Parts: sequence; C-alpha cells; structure tokens
Amino acid sequence: MPALQHQTTQPPSDRPREKLLNHGAETLSDIELLAILLRTGSKGIGVIELSRTLVHHFGSLDALLTARPVQLKRFKGLGEAKIAELMAILAICQRVLEHRVKQGNALTSPDSTRQYLQMHFRGQSSEQFACLFLDTRHRVIVLETLFYGTINSAAVYPREILKRALALNASAVILSHNHPSGDPEPSQADIRITRTIKQALELIDIKCLDHMIVGRGQIVSLAERGLLT
Repeated sequence: MPALQHQTTQPPSDRPREKLLNHGAETLSDIELLAILLRTGSKGIGVIELSRTLVHHFGSLDALLTARPVQLKRFKGLGEAKIAELMAILAICQRVLEHRVKQGNALTSPDSTRQYLQMHFRGQSSEQFACLFLDTRHRVIVLETLFYGTINSAAVYPREILKRALALNASAVILSHNHPSGDPEPSQADIRITRTIKQALELIDIKCLDHMIVGRGQIVSLAERGLLT
C-alpha cells in the first residue's frame, strides 16, 4: 500500500513526500506537510482531503497541534495512533527549543527564547505567569509557571518569585505571561507589577532582565519598549 493513499494518479513531482525530498519543506503547503505526517487517510477519504479538512477546520497547524484529543477524535481517519503522533510532534518541538535555550545565552539568542516562550504558552485558554530563571551567564536554569489565573488576569505574588529565585540560586530572571485574547500589548497593571517585581529582586541582587508578553503569533518585550523602569 502506498504511503499516501489515493495519490497514485499524481505525478511524482506533485506528491508531498517527493516534493519534500527533492525541493525542501518550504515548497510544501501546510496541508501537504500534514499529509506526510498522517501518511494515510481512511476509507472514502484520501490523506490530502483529510489534511485539508483538518487545517481548514482548525485554521492553522498551530491550532491543530494544540487541539485536545477529544477534539481530534471527531474526525474520521484520526485514530489514537495518529492523534498520539500529532501530540508527539508538539512535544518534540518543545524539547528542541528547550535544549536550544538551555545551551545558549538567553540574551544572545532572543529568537530561540521567544520561540520557547511561544511554545510554552501555546494552546492555553487562561492567563498564566511564568519565569525564566537564569544563571550568572544568563543560561536558562528552568522555565516555571508560578501563577495561574482566569482568561483575564493572574494573581502574581512577588514574594513567591523571590523565594523561587533564591532556591534555584538564580542570578537573573525573565518574566513572561500570556494574553489569551491574542493581543500582547501590555496593560498598566502589567507595567506596574513588572516594576514591583524588578525592585523586589534588586533587593537580593537578582536582575529582572525583561518581561515578555505572549500573544497570538507575537511577543512584546517590555525591555525593548523601555518600560522596565
């Protein structure tokens, strides 16, 4: 049985797997990339058609990969094995990014840091507040979510951040939280709590390097906006 069902009438140059191998991933659409991952469709529906249905329903690969299993089971052709593969792809991406930021300097690899935070908050429907704790060379010790809130806000306690920073022997911290609305613009409350935390950390000689607010496909840095002081 061919790897991609119902695609035998296509010339080799139009088949997703052959296009990937011969021309690179950038030449493939989201639907074609998903078809390679799924490999087969089901009775009465080819893998390309299944992939197109999934991408159109969820709106993007991002939304598809962060969908809950119960949402995916509704689609004919998506059994437990394929759902597990989709979940594994997201987990692999998260671990690759985690490795990159832990190996490098969080300030000299801002793109990897932003991607890591974007992945960390992906698919969250409520507001969460996390801290990247860094060592003396600004390498990541750990990323921890410390506070959980509603869709609108999270109760943040500076004292808990200080206690965790001391326990981890951190020399610096990058604050981060998500805006489930998708708009990463900082509120006045965001700016106030950032300055409060920064001042508290300075009392124990720990630097607050930034506060990154994660929206849908975009991150706003308060340090870049000059809003830390």
